[in-house]
This record gives sequence, structure tokens and C-alpha cells, in this order.
Amino acid sequence: MTAILVPGGEALVGSDNGYPEERPRHRRTVEAFAIAATPVTVAQFAEFVSSTGHVTTAEIPPDPAHYPDADPALLVAGSLVFSPPPGPVPLDDFRRWWSYLPGTSWRCPAGPGSMAVDDHPVVHVSHGDATAYATWAGAVLPTETQWEYAARAGTESEFAWGEELTPGGTRLANTWHGDFPWDDTDPDGHLRTSPVGSYPANAWGLYDMIGNVWEWTDTVATPSHAGGGEAPRSCCAPGGRGPVSKVIKGGSHLCSPDYCQRYRPSARQFEESDSSTSHLGFRCVTTVDGGR
Repeated sequence: MTAILVPGGEALVGSDNGYPEERPRHRRTVEAFAIAATPVTVAQFAEFVSSTGHVTTAEIPPDPAHYPDADPALLVAGSLVFSPPPGPVPLDDFRRWWSYLPGTSWRCPAGPGSMAVDDHPVVHVSHGDATAYATWAGAVLPTETQWEYAARAGTESEFAWGEELTPGGTRLANTWHGDFPWDDTDPDGHLRTSPVGSYPANAWGLYDMIGNVWEWTDTVATPSHAGGGEAPRSCCAPGGRGPVSKVIKGGSHLCSPDYCQRYRPSARQFEESDSSTSHLGFRCVTTVDGGR
């Protein structure tokens, strides 16, 4: 795992101009840490599984105790996959483009018969799966503050690279192009995830901090940075099987100007810790001189 040293400093966190959960904009002190230059790839995760025998949440049937009213025949191992509809649909119900597909996992991210690609970010991993990998690698998952500080790379701009999403028409992240959720016209040919590092790094040498896949953090979800209450459900996918929600950061290849404009460092969403989806991965951090 190539890691980038992030200097300690004052982190700008949140935004007063974004979605309600991003408020209020404020500053926090961050100690130095090192963070992986890219999200964990399929090849890296495969090495972990080979070494440990780890079985991911998506490969284990849901516990019937968590779903007392469900048909036991439906409680089978699988995960959530983006399944675009054939044409335009109202954008008020994400169930129109998300499906729970039995047999889906990090090995076959688009469903049974598909095959994961080594240099793409691993997906269909729960928070527990990501934590297990981090422990094996001698690392931890980043806090929300660490992640956002690293994504901003010492700037206070709207995006990880400046104030425009596509400065001069240049694409700097794998995000949705076309009419969401049915017409993906990505000019780079990445209809879902892209190989890590396909787009330029930020000023600190970190790739894919915006777009491609959402990334787990180790921060418990709150409805805003002011805390209090219950965090709202994700805009991007149905929830999972766990009682605790964690903050996820960075947006994904499904973020779109006409639906989910969360391809910004300040953006935050929430995912149940046992959930797994086709657009959610992670990266790790390590401590520096005892800092976290």
C-alpha cells in the first residue's frame, strides 16, 4: 500500500452551502497521519482474503433474527447493485435503480457471472470487512476529519482541485454524465468504477478522493456536524443490515449534477455498517508519531 504523509494542521470541515448534513462549516486540529494514495483495489483485497480466509458480509446470508417478518427463502447472501432503468424515471425513489442481487460480492460486483478487475477499487465490502482488512494491513479506517482534510489537500475550494467541477472542460473524477439514472454517456468509457488512478491526483498525491467509489470512514453518522438526532438515510442506496451507521465520503461514479452533487470534500452520506453496495469501497490510514 503506497501511503502519502499528510502533515498535521487545521482542517476545514463541512460546508454552509451544501446539503444540510454538511453544516456547520468549522475547523478542527488534525495530527499528522499517512493515508493510502488510492482506494483499496480488488487485487489488494484478494491478497487479504487469500492470507486470512476472510468471508465478507455479502457472502453470508442475513440473520433471520434481524428480519423476523421476512420469507426465509429470500434471506440469501448477496449485495446491492446499481441497475439502471431502461428510460427516465422520477428521482424520488432509489429503489428504481438499486437491486439486491443474490450471489453478488466483491468477486462478482455486477452480479453472478461478472468478474472483478484487479486494478479497480474493491466494492461490496461492509464497514466490518474494511476494518478487518485495515487491521490485517496494520492500519485503520480514516476518521471523517482525516478524510476531508486529506481530500482538500491544504485548500479551501469547493472541489478537491478548485472551484469548478470540470475546469476548462477537463474531467478530474469519475462521476456520472448524462441523464441519471438511465443514460450514462461517460466520455471516458467508465460506465461504473474505473481503474484507481485514472484521473489526476490532488495536490498531496492522492487519487480518487472524489468520485469512483464512496469510501468508508470510522466516524459514527450524525444528522449534521452539530450532532444530535438520527442520521438521515442515504440518498444513494437502500440501507443494510446493521444498527450503526457510519459516515461515507467522496461520492462515486453515480454522483450526478441532476441528482446527487456529493462529489465534493465536504459532502457526507451515511451507510449502515453491515451494508455493501456496488459503489462503496475504502482506503486506510496509519498513524505518525502516535497521532491519529
